[in-house]
Amino acid sequence: MTFCDLHTHSHFSDGTDSPARLVELARERGLSAIALCDHNTVGGLPEFLAAAAEGTGIEAVPGCEFTTNRCGTELHILGLFIQPERYGQVETLLADFTRRKNENTLELLEALDRGGYHLDKDAVLARGNGWINRAHVASALRDAGYVPTVQAAFDSLLAPGGGFYVPPMPIGSLEAIRFIRSIGAVPVLAHPFLQLDEAGMRAFLPAAKEAGLAGMEVRYPKYGPETTALASRMAKEFGLVPSGGSDYHGATKPNPLGLPQVPADWLEALRP
Repeated sequence: MTFCDLHTHSHFSDGTDSPARLVELARERGLSAIALCDHNTVGGLPEFLAAAAEGTGIEAVPGCEFTTNRCGTELHILGLFIQPERYGQVETLLADFTRRKNENTLELLEALDRGGYHLDKDAVLARGNGWINRAHVASALRDAGYVPTVQAAFDSLLAPGGGFYVPPMPIGSLEAIRFIRSIGAVPVLAHPFLQLDEAGMRAFLPAAKEAGLAGMEVRYPKYGPETTALASRMAKEFGLVPSGGSDYHGATKPNPLGLPQVPADWLEALRP
């Protein structure tokens, strides 16, 4: 059996590796395919596709992870198989949210400074590639010694409702799904059980399926056996193709590339 990784990130969003390096790592891990799904940008996809075309034997799946809102809950929708001629449409859709996200992160830095957590704003800005988000701030907090790990920053100082972070309003989840379909790409619900419980999933999935949702991640690094089994059952119940990936961010997150294992057959079932 061959395996793939359908959820990774590069330094074009909040990862630490280049798109070309991700292809190299996929080859080293013996994967058949890898998807690059940077947050709210397709900026790294040209380099990603070019690297895979250089005789690597790795299929590069061009994607994007869309930050969306559903009734006040932030949900992430992957768009897989985004074709180069559609990049402009994606960037146009996301441009306003990206601008507001940058402004929001700068406001977060100011709030942290008022709270006694002093970070060098220019140094944080330098961590991004034209834009910054909470992951860049979390890394800076860790490096400054305010928290032991990036995850600890997310769980405390940077948690919504924690006193410092107020998330900007992204596009609607169903709107994002319909948009991904409209450009000929494949919408997949990312790590749903990080944001929703079973009741929330049952409330969301009928409308999402009607809007065009094609798949759902059922294998994810933070899922235990019970959550994986529940996600698999729900994907089958709602007629969604199972998907999964490492959510690899390089040094930002400790998730190893290629784990959990995702059968290459799942990629074939998602292919448009």
